Amino acid sequence: MEKKHFVLVHGAGHGAWEWYKVTGILTAEGHRVTTVDLAASGNNPKKLSDVSMFSEYSQLLIEMMDDLNSQDNVILVGHSFGGLSVALAMDRFPDKILVAVFEAAFMPDCTNLPSFVLDKYNESKPLKFFMDSDFGWGHGTDKPLISISFGSKFLSSNLYQLSPLEDFALNRKLGREASFFQEDLPKTPMFLRERFGSVAKVYIRCDQDKAVTEDFQRWMIENNPVKEVKVIQGSDHMPMFSKPKELCNYLLEIAQTYF
Repeated sequence: MEKKHFVLVHGAGHGAWEWYKVTGILTAEGHRVTTVDLAASGNNPKKLSDVSMFSEYSQLLIEMMDDLNSQDNVILVGHSFGGLSVALAMDRFPDKILVAVFEAAFMPDCTNLPSFVLDKYNESKPLKFFMDSDFGWGHGTDKPLISISFGSKFLSSNLYQLSPLEDFALNRKLGREASFFQEDLPKTPMFLRERFGSVAKVYIRCDQDKAVTEDFQRWMIENNPVKEVKVIQGSDHMPMFSKPKELCNYLLEIAQTYF
């Protein structure tokens, strides 16, 4: 099989570290893998208080894509909130992407603002869903949410409930405060059909996901149809930990299909 270049984008509060199992499997198959720590994530030195715009949060991914030569087309994979950063890269660099993979990820469309899917998600999730997480508000709880630090009970119950304990422990050591940029995302222009919409999309659903539930994943796919849908059975929101082999098998299948 022709060797491909995978670019893996982490979810909110996480970092490039979440891909360590996937990176090992894909590189063992001879593929090239690039991971990035988005702003104020992983080992990125920026503080969340210094990142007010979604474009700033995604800047390292955009710079990395900009640096690719015209022959180095990638398979771009986004997990969870990373799906929105992937969408931004799709809109900026459609000719550099073989296929975009949304893995239990927020997937926007070409007819609504990028914030639309996140707004729909927030409508379905009361604050009590986030359990022991800590929130930061913009001058009062009637203002948009500025930041969230995921609590241990929330993570163990809704994100990592089927993942190994050592990976949950890794999160407790490396996880950071996150933002969904609810003040800035509504100001981000709609993604263009001739750019974002021209890139082939595959969605990977996780059937035991309690964070971005299967029903919500199905709704996003109906809202913005994709080329292909794959389902990981018995996976929580973190398939790179709970079902890494199954996830990689799908990614390798995608690599054979889209070229």
